[in-house]
Amino acid sequence: MKIIIVDDDKFVSLSLNTILSVQDDIEVSAIGASGREAVELYDSLNPDVVLMDIRMQDMTGLEAAEAILKAHDEAKILLLTTFSDDEYIVRALRMGAKGYLLKQNFESILPALQAVQKGQTVFGEEITDKIPDLINKTTAQRDFAKYGITEKEYAIIEQVANGLNNKEIAETLYLSEGTVRNYLSSILEKLELRDRTQLAIFYYR
Repeated sequence: MKIIIVDDDKFVSLSLNTILSVQDDIEVSAIGASGREAVELYDSLNPDVVLMDIRMQDMTGLEAAEAILKAHDEAKILLLTTFSDDEYIVRALRMGAKGYLLKQNFESILPALQAVQKGQTVFGEEITDKIPDLINKTTAQRDFAKYGITEKEYAIIEQVANGLNNKEIAETLYLSEGTVRNYLSSILEKLELRDRTQLAIFYYR
């Protein structure tokens, strides 16, 4: 099995290379440090599996996975991250990624690679436990979509409904407070509501 490893943390990528290179059935063809490199390496090397981080500078792993799958629908991509972020998981599922694992589960990476090579889809235990809730959440997102609400706006609505203020929402979703305020103004306008209290009520209805 030929794989490429893409992670902007050199310690992680070199550690993965060390662990995986000693396996008889695995050949690490290349190591990249950005999403853009992942796309270029895939085009030139056509590996069996891409093992890729999500949060990277320049181009994220999710963006790179989308670009690779658009050009090569048979590509097998196993995403690796330190974040069990619901939005990331939903995007990974939708785009056709073959797996999503948390980095702290190092021992599961090798069997996950082997399963992905065979065409299976693999999600870590923490991720699998979330999937039923995410499916329900996706249905709710579709209900809001008829009002023109985007996924990011829906994520903000959820946080408002959970009682978070703008600063807390910004920290949770990795946005600036100004961006959160702009999103909220857009949301209230789309739903024809006056304030966040009405928004929370609308959400629970």
